[in-house]
Amino acid sequence: MKSTNKGLFIAFTIIGLWVVSLSVLLTLDLANVNGALITVGILCQTFLYTGLFITAHDAMHGTVCPDYLRINHILGTIAVRLYALFSYRKLQEKHWEHHRTPASDTDPDFHDGHHSGFFEWYMHFMKTYLTWKQLLGMAIVFQIMEYVVSISSLNLILFWVLPALLSTLQLFYFGTYLPHRMPAGGYDNPHRARSNAYSTIFSFITCYHFGYHWEHHEHPHVPWWHLPTIHKMESLERTRHSDYPIG
Repeated sequence: MKSTNKGLFIAFTIIGLWVVSLSVLLTLDLANVNGALITVGILCQTFLYTGLFITAHDAMHGTVCPDYLRINHILGTIAVRLYALFSYRKLQEKHWEHHRTPASDTDPDFHDGHHSGFFEWYMHFMKTYLTWKQLLGMAIVFQIMEYVVSISSLNLILFWVLPALLSTLQLFYFGTYLPHRMPAGGYDNPHRARSNAYSTIFSFITCYHFGYHWEHHEHPHVPWWHLPTIHKMESLERTRHSDYPIG
């Protein structure tokens, strides 16, 4: 399948599944639903929220629809608006700054230079990206859905608010904290990034292959769904060089 067609298909699939899943979950009568199924619903919706952001992320790199960049950026805008009313343009500016100066004091994704622990770094990360306008907008949408559309507030909290928050943890942990935290011996490559050693399936489940992070920085115009191939190629190349050292 041609790259543009595949990118569009995957983007529309993720956005479509998110819309359908949320629509179904918000109309559930929770009094008649097993608690285990509610948990499954929350986890599935969290995974789809993460997919929305990954779709927007790939749009920032021009890989959702590389042949038609206007469509590419429209889909990215839709994805981040659905995610949490983000400004696609501002996110794109910050994301490319991250690529230019990863894990530095000018990297918007990095910690403040002093508080490198998970929760301190996560809170710094969230304060960098969230704005009061977004929070106000989300509160207004919540009120409209509750009082105008008559959706249960519990359903909204469990399937709209909670999955969005959980997905920020998922994205931060697998896409920022693990790849960019300083190793014991210090950074050993210009991307200041490392990749996980997960299997392809587990890599997809954890964060849409975003954990193959060195590969993403080395090949920023490769879509997320092609990163496992790049990861395998780079691993084979490193193995080949280690087996046949120069000199």
